[in-house]
Amino acid sequence: MSATDTNHTFLKYRQGQTPDDWDLEKKIFIGDTTYKCPTYVHRTPPCQGSCPAGEDIRGWLNIARGIEQPPVDGEGNQMDWRDYAFMRSTDANPFPAIMGRVCPAPCQDGCNRNEVEQNVGINAIEHFIGDHALENKLSLRGPGADTGKKIALIGGGIASLTAAYQLRRMGHACTIFEAHDKLGGMMRYGIPGYRTPRDVLDGEIGRVLEMGVEVKTSTKIGVDISLQRLEKDYDAVFVGIGAQAGTPIPIPGAEKAANCITGIAFLEAFNDGRLQHGAQKVLVIGGGDTAMDVAAVARRLGHIAQSHEQDRPEYVVLGHTAHDVATVAKRDGAKVAIVYRRPIEKAPATEMELRHVREEGVEIMDSLVPLEVLLDGDGRARALKVARADWSSGKMVMIEGSEHEIEGDLIVAAIGQAGDLQGLEELDNGWGLVNANGHYQWPDRENIFVAGDIIKPHLLTTAVGQASIAAEAIDHYVMGRAQDKLPKVNVHHFSLLEKLAETHHEPTEYPHVQTDGTDTAAWAVHNYEDRSKNQIVPADQLFLGHWDRELRFDRQEVSIGPEQVLGHFGERIVAPNAEEARAEADRCMSCGMCFECDNCIIYCPQDAVFRVKKSDRTTGRYVETDYFKCIGCHICADVCPSGYIQMGLGE
Repeated sequence: MSATDTNHTFLKYRQGQTPDDWDLEKKIFIGDTTYKCPTYVHRTPPCQGSCPAGEDIRGWLNIARGIEQPPVDGEGNQMDWRDYAFMRSTDANPFPAIMGRVCPAPCQDGCNRNEVEQNVGINAIEHFIGDHALENKLSLRGPGADTGKKIALIGGGIASLTAAYQLRRMGHACTIFEAHDKLGGMMRYGIPGYRTPRDVLDGEIGRVLEMGVEVKTSTKIGVDISLQRLEKDYDAVFVGIGAQAGTPIPIPGAEKAANCITGIAFLEAFNDGRLQHGAQKVLVIGGGDTAMDVAAVARRLGHIAQSHEQDRPEYVVLGHTAHDVATVAKRDGAKVAIVYRRPIEKAPATEMELRHVREEGVEIMDSLVPLEVLLDGDGRARALKVARADWSSGKMVMIEGSEHEIEGDLIVAAIGQAGDLQGLEELDNGWGLVNANGHYQWPDRENIFVAGDIIKPHLLTTAVGQASIAAEAIDHYVMGRAQDKLPKVNVHHFSLLEKLAETHHEPTEYPHVQTDGTDTAAWAVHNYEDRSKNQIVPADQLFLGHWDRELRFDRQEVSIGPEQVLGHFGERIVAPNAEEARAEADRCMSCGMCFECDNCIIYCPQDAVFRVKKSDRTTGRYVETDYFKCIGCHICADVCPSGYIQMGLGE
């Protein structure tokens, strides 16, 4: 019952509707007091709820800012906060250095700090944590006790690597089968190397393999080894082959021209070193991040005057030949344009990627609908016929008489992806993808599990989250346990019990006998409720007045203009240093968890709220309430900046 409801109750009583127990009610409801006292409730922060990988973002931000303290070993040595933040972040995602660079950070869109001014720069801090771990050769958690179970993982991309990491932590043996000669999937072959540097990628993959993961490269399941053979030899099969086949341009003329290729094929040829230069006039069709990557790479590659037909980029992309590295000395700049059928502000590409390609000299032509690929006398594409579209009504309306041609000697379609299911046709759902249920289990066979782009192309971090859930389901399946119902908020939650055990404050064993005095019993965790599996804490449950306006830290970027882009394959984004990372982490509002601000202690008029003894204190156990002093005034809840305090429960 709220204070307003209480006042309404008094009004009715004063109007002659007093019940027999009026004296009791009068004692309970006095002025602004209530029968409710504060309870400390852990909820999921919106950043974590918005993260497809379900990372405990609040946790490693609170570690970075010094709120949650690292554990101390038996000799009294405390773990470095940077190492501890890495350990916490990789509980969900073993690729922080990659994610900090390329993830579009949906977590930042959900950040409650947006209600004050700007979101916390989460990906910048993750970038720092990941680079620190590589520089200091930190390892992931070790494997669990051997279960005797063997899991086959098809594909060597981020989904399979994440699943293998989680499965090894559970003690299951893992073997990855990869068709390429190197692991990495889209991280290696789909994203340009200057965005996912190879030393960073190899370092983060290497940590997973160090856990005892067996790898068989240059082995295509369905061709070299049948799926049925894997099912016979392994206790479960995980399918994480990604969607590494691009969708061709579905317009007349495209199927006839060798120089109409897909963005996926273009980027793979570039990333494996075969494509050293492109074309003079490149048209990229699409508005996603793949389209931006193709355009940016085409600008960097430039072109050379073709002296041999086999040097044309389409023949390299199609695998007929490879460029001689020596030819790059002769290359000149390329004219690159992106053609997108919607207004560019509706494009799925990130704002940063759009800004970068514009800065690098890529022309963006939006609200143009491709109609036909026009061919020259040799059967090669010479231009793209398009028409203008009007989207003002919310629907596409072709503008009559607006048809025109855009010249291009290489047309690249970045409009969709599908999986290469050669030899795995039985898994195909008819769209070049594979179906999965809520546990990421293939509905047609209980021993096959699937995650990542092969379900539906999306973010790298989406594949990480799906693979973690699939690994949990695989564990239940091979160990013969029933699948648990997935929680409403299915992320990697902070566990107070694990934190208490880490700091040697775990409850004693429950005696299983009826007793009184449970409010002081050492076998119980008092005055705390974990609702993180069901609730995400919104901004209106936080005392936003606590927070000063502080502008977000933005990572420095290397300026690359149109004149500098040719041959520029260095990173654009610069990682923050430790001081910058800690300062930015300090902007975190710690939504749903106490961050020890002392507001509840300072503002309590009854001195009912007090700090836990320092020797017993840890994250989530910082304050307690003396209920003999508490009058239920709810001031502590009103001034809590993180939404951690709720007045009573059960209504």
